[in-house]
Amino acid sequence: MKIAFFDTKDYDIESFDSLVKDTDIEIKYFEPKLNIDTVKLAAGFDGVCVFVNDSITKEVIDELYKNGVKAIFLRCAGFNNIDLKAAFGKIHVYRVPAYSPYAVAEHAMALYLTSNRRIHKAYNRTREYNFSLSGLTGNDLHGKTVGVIGTGKIGRIFINICKGFGMNVIAYDLFPIKDSDINYASLETLFKESDVISLHCPLTKETTHMINKDTIALMKKGVAIINTSRGGLINSEDLLDGIKSRKIGSVCLDVYEEEGSLFFENKSGHIMDDSTLLQLIAMPNVLITSHQAFLTKEALNNIAKTTIDNINKFYKDEYNSEYEVCYRCGNEAHCAKKRNAKCF
Repeated sequence: MKIAFFDTKDYDIESFDSLVKDTDIEIKYFEPKLNIDTVKLAAGFDGVCVFVNDSITKEVIDELYKNGVKAIFLRCAGFNNIDLKAAFGKIHVYRVPAYSPYAVAEHAMALYLTSNRRIHKAYNRTREYNFSLSGLTGNDLHGKTVGVIGTGKIGRIFINICKGFGMNVIAYDLFPIKDSDINYASLETLFKESDVISLHCPLTKETTHMINKDTIALMKKGVAIINTSRGGLINSEDLLDGIKSRKIGSVCLDVYEEEGSLFFENKSGHIMDDSTLLQLIAMPNVLITSHQAFLTKEALNNIAKTTIDNINKFYKDEYNSEYEVCYRCGNEAHCAKKRNAKCF
């Protein structure tokens, strides 16, 4: 099985090379992201392995299919960057649904703690021997209300972390977990009552720009917003307006809706064209990391193991229902998985 590996970083090579030594899998690593301009690199390969900012449009899928590619292996949980409808019947799509939910949930809380207690500012001050405490006042977490949107594995772990700080937790999910101890509320209630809002849901048509001028208007003055999920959940322009109007007190982002050509790359020697991102970075109450929430040794190891397992099972024509996705997944009337088969 020959796999073209796109958007390669050093930590990817280290994680995957150690697992394919004694297998029939042959990996060719490419630094560029997979898109319509680079898809020709996949010619002659059986499958491609991609990440969150690769762009697998209908045109890319048609070109992959024409060149003999049989499967796309995502080394991440989200699949909003793939046209699943275009892939159906041509190319199978596999993902890694869970690699380390602890990594993402812990990073979300780390961002908020850093922002709330101004740790990043204090660190820079003390390195210059400035020991003033002026402007470093934060808030107790104990007793504050946190609204968690999305109660999958990551969301539930974040809820437990918040409870450990003595926070009051309310949550929203389109598909609430039955018989759980999670205190579910409507989105409107969550927006109105939360001191902190943390996003842990996938990017879909229903969730795109769920944080916008209208929902921001419902929020408490001084609300903190955390996003370690997908950038498209937030309308960046509306977010910026909310910060400028002092409605939003602080923002912690590990993702950004236009991150595709920026994150995971060193752009320190370049002039930034994205004026919205420039303004966000310049804000004293905004803390941004570049999609690193997943980046722990445990997560990288789990991503590599699951991806290699997906490749092996596909190569051996074994059914792997949990990890294959298609545009019909979840539709019991048409889903082949209900019959213990591949999606097509």
